[in-house]
Amino acid sequence: MKVLSYAIRTAVVAFSAVALSSNATAAAPVKNIVLVHGYFADGSGWQAVAKILMRDGYKVSVVQQPETSFDEDVKATTRVVEAQDGPSILVGHSYGGAVITEAGNHEKVAGLVYVAAFQPDTGESPLDLTKKMPPATQAIKPTPDGYLYFDPVSFHADFAADVPAAEAKFMAISQVTPAAQSFGVPIKQAAWRTKPSWAVVATADRAINPDLERFMTSRAGSKTIEIKNASHVAYISHPAEVAKLIEQAAAQSIKN
Repeated sequence: MKVLSYAIRTAVVAFSAVALSSNATAAAPVKNIVLVHGYFADGSGWQAVAKILMRDGYKVSVVQQPETSFDEDVKATTRVVEAQDGPSILVGHSYGGAVITEAGNHEKVAGLVYVAAFQPDTGESPLDLTKKMPPATQAIKPTPDGYLYFDPVSFHADFAADVPAAEAKFMAISQVTPAAQSFGVPIKQAAWRTKPSWAVVATADRAINPDLERFMTSRAGSKTIEIKNASHVAYISHPAEVAKLIEQAAAQSIKN
């Protein structure tokens, strides 16, 4: 009987240890962060945010989507997500929010962070959303061959008002011109309906109506912060606040 009792106690202890270990693993914070840029920009704009995240121990990857079509941008983002060694937090700025809304359905995405970004619903496009609440700017122009550009004359005031003028000027002359068609592609399945989400509202945004940002974040149930007097490029002008929210998302999401 003593031998049997000892065996039972040993089994219980071993089972408890395994259970505790499994729970600890399941509750561990996500350590991979994937950053997705928006229109008229490239991944280099994430540098200040990335430095903070890496300093704090996160593995950061920046997607350089081609902006030639919505499908290609989603594929580029998915490619980076699949390359991670575990679950990731997917972060999107501006049009990048639409990209992560589609790409975020991937099983390796644990949560979504929207930074002054579009959060379309299933069957909805960024174009549909801007028709509901247009932005203040009228500086987005088409090219003859089907692309878009942001008028350099208005770039500082309407896109990056809270960054130094010299920096905004360089951003304007080095801007990426996205395919206009990508703006009207509807989302097949909105990832925020099944994944937790966080969001930044830029209160002085002239490229996306701040009230539209509030509408989208409220509809999605995103845990939201507002950055006062922030322009559309809040991730450049307020990297500390943006990085802090991303880290909160990583801490509050759990590995599957």
